[in-house]
Amino acid sequence: MDLEERMRLVTRNAEEIVTPAELRSLLETKTMPKAYWGFESSGLMHVGMGLVCGSKIKGMINAGFEFILFLADWHSWINNKLGGDMENIHVCGEYFKHCFTGLGVPPDRVEYVWASDLAGDIGYWEKVVRIAKGSSLQRIWRALPIMGREMNVKDMETAWVYYPCMQAADIFHMEVDVACAGMDQRKAHMLARDSAEKLGWRKPVCVHTHLLMGLQGPEKIEGQFDENVDINLQIISKMSKSMPGSCIFVHDSPKDIEAKIKAAFCPPEQTEGNPVFELAQYIVFAEKERLTIPRPSKYGGPETFESLEELKKAYVTGRLHPLDLKHGVAETLAEILGPVREHFRRHPKPLERMMQIEITR
Repeated sequence: MDLEERMRLVTRNAEEIVTPAELRSLLETKTMPKAYWGFESSGLMHVGMGLVCGSKIKGMINAGFEFILFLADWHSWINNKLGGDMENIHVCGEYFKHCFTGLGVPPDRVEYVWASDLAGDIGYWEKVVRIAKGSSLQRIWRALPIMGREMNVKDMETAWVYYPCMQAADIFHMEVDVACAGMDQRKAHMLARDSAEKLGWRKPVCVHTHLLMGLQGPEKIEGQFDENVDINLQIISKMSKSMPGSCIFVHDSPKDIEAKIKAAFCPPEQTEGNPVFELAQYIVFAEKERLTIPRPSKYGGPETFESLEELKKAYVTGRLHPLDLKHGVAETLAEILGPVREHFRRHPKPLERMMQIEITR
């Protein structure tokens, strides 16, 4: 595979690459670079995590990357996910493994690493302390939104201060070349790059993906998670496990998918701030070469779009009705998620155990 194709696979649907020049240099000099993506154990997996992340992971594996899926159990504990119960956190991590396998992430091409595997090594904690000593408390405070906490949070646990330093240390201790995450995690990666410069360590290249919007559409609630207005809007509007009606879980039935998308916000002739169009952009066309709209003949009959650009043009001009877009996206998404439903039909225990756990935040 040539360099340009590898670059295309890594950068496709990425919101931000820090930096493109460093990525190109890495691919020119290393045949099998190492990348990672870290996940808190926080509840049922929705398509923003499973398909947006999963598509990028598969693309990078195809580009020749060695890939680590990092199950951040200690971070989840610090962040009080699943009630801070470590047994539940581990149940969730094992469930995540099954989700990714069902989504087509090849288990023989990824390595699953638990944060607790790192926590037993004194060398890891030395890195945490070095990063903390090189960072002001204000700098760490500004990074707390990576935990889903607002920038101006007043009532905080002392343990939260460890979290950004640990997330940066994860990168260096596992010796990864590329750190992947959604845009809500970029502050941890910038902390890692700043720390690398101060400590003489190698800076990680960062690949940041779009935060898939919840089906409710852009949120107007108060809250500041980033100084950048656009990033802040992405964070407060993102699909969330704690709002089941606003998200599609990877094992939802076709009937549930259809019902959720039918009720979704989908303004006519508008693609910005349109969660249904985002599903087409970041999932359908990432997984499929085309999107077919199953329209009745009296309304023009079925229509197939070979590219996102074709779909966008038809929608913004009003030629494609919101209800037709919803039908096409729901049908295709249900098809894409078919293998996950089949996986859990054959391996029901991990999902059954997850369904018994209360999602606290």
